[in-house]
Amino acid sequence: MPEETIVNPEQTSAYESPWSGSNRALRVLWEFCWVVFCVWTPKPLNPWRLFWLRVFDAKIHGTPFVHQRARIEIPWNLTLHDRACLGDRANAYSLGQIEIGARATIAQEAYLDTGSHDFEKPGMPLVTAKITIGEDAFVGARAFVLPGVTIGSRSVIGAGSVVTKDVPENVIAAGNPCKVLRTRLEATPIAK
Repeated sequence: MPEETIVNPEQTSAYESPWSGSNRALRVLWEFCWVVFCVWTPKPLNPWRLFWLRVFDAKIHGTPFVHQRARIEIPWNLTLHDRACLGDRANAYSLGQIEIGARATIAQEAYLDTGSHDFEKPGMPLVTAKITIGEDAFVGARAFVLPGVTIGSRSVIGAGSVVTKDVPENVIAAGNPCKVLRTRLEATPIAK
């Protein structure tokens, strides 16, 4: 079972925000900066987008690629390693931590969702759990990855899959719910 974090344990109603006023204000500022300074930029201006992610405390290692139409909810909860790729309209719903390993690809419109709710409590407080994408992994178009999931290094997730539990290293998995189909034939990492 993944380690979950209740964002605001004192939350007594599903209608109140679990976030502090300063957190919400910083998120509005982030959204403004992304729209004004990044969304319009062509692909070659990736260093400019990485600059703005660093300004908002995203953890950037090496030179990952972030598409100008990618959505990142809370950049200070995002870690991108060298040559990781967050594709066109990919959504990093980083209410909790998301870590994308070196050379891993999150394809177009894939959704990494770190947040849910504790439905056993009357206030249904927000619960988050870290998503980890291993090195050289590939998450296909429109796949949906749930909170707390780890996708192993070199694994491939098929397009449109719903990943509800951890996926081991070096496999091809797909479906709803996502299941391992077979071992990946290419067992060696992609050249660095």
